[in-house]
Amino acid sequence: MKTVTPSSLPASEFRHHSDTPRVLIVDDTPANLHVLAEALSDDYELSIATDGARGLELARRREQRPHLILLDVMMPGLSGFEVCRQLKQDRATRDIPVIFVTARGDPEDETLGLSLGAVDYVAKPFHLPIVLARIRNHVNLKIKADLLERHANIDGLTDIPNRRRFDEALAGEWRRAQREDKPLALILLDVDHFKRYNDNYGHGEGDLCLRRIARALCDTLTRPGDLCARYGGEEFAAILPGTDLDGALNIAERLRQNILRLGIPHAGNAPLDIASVSIGCACARPSTGGYPRRLLDLADSMLYEAKAAGRNLVRGQVMTAPGTH
Repeated sequence: MKTVTPSSLPASEFRHHSDTPRVLIVDDTPANLHVLAEALSDDYELSIATDGARGLELARRREQRPHLILLDVMMPGLSGFEVCRQLKQDRATRDIPVIFVTARGDPEDETLGLSLGAVDYVAKPFHLPIVLARIRNHVNLKIKADLLERHANIDGLTDIPNRRRFDEALAGEWRRAQREDKPLALILLDVDHFKRYNDNYGHGEGDLCLRRIARALCDTLTRPGDLCARYGGEEFAAILPGTDLDGALNIAERLRQNILRLGIPHAGNAPLDIASVSIGCACARPSTGGYPRRLLDLADSMLYEAKAAGRNLVRGQVMTAPGTH
């Protein structure tokens, strides 16, 4: 078993494997941290926070979001109850199960903790094997829930987000852009003459073509906040938070060229004879008004312009505020 010394506790991760469940421990008492970390370090990737603010920061990290949080109640600054309240109010962290592990064993405290959304409440002194069993059960439930969520939001053919996830993300990014007064850009792209591709090469080859284009789309979008999705059929979409029209056009042009570089044979797409895409871009500043559907309609209109002008082109436009011309 791995030895965890008190001096190492404020450091963050003890183990880091992508397939290892992640547990965040938030407690300001070194002795408590030592007991839990010593017991968990062989089976979980652990992160440690010795105050509530740091615990919230670690919980909100997108790439290392924990599967479970072990949370003390009595800490300097933010109490465990307040930390749990903020976790459950945040869309990004509200589904992370929280177990209170605390010396406060009054029924009123337990009732409050559970009413705030915790899945369990363990009073000290505790029997370690029972705590470990509870942790294992809740982590397993979280992993299964995440898997179901993934299946509901991922396109089965291309393994990228599907239309359902795209619609949710667009609505969320629109609201965030309104709050932060930042631009939001949208890209829609369509594989040129894809019906001819299927007619010439068969639907199996057509599926492979869509997978390769989906991968090129994801590889072109390098920022963590960007989202690419299969919009439907041979159409794909990308959401670009904090991006103006010039930025979106640059990304779209890079994407168009990257797909050409794939060199996918397409005899029905003369004169290129390789697969290409037409792309429409739209940008808005949501704080000036409007709604996501208008942005989507504008991107679709720009896509139509690109196709009407000869395909394998990029077109874009800024969405005007309501009441302007």
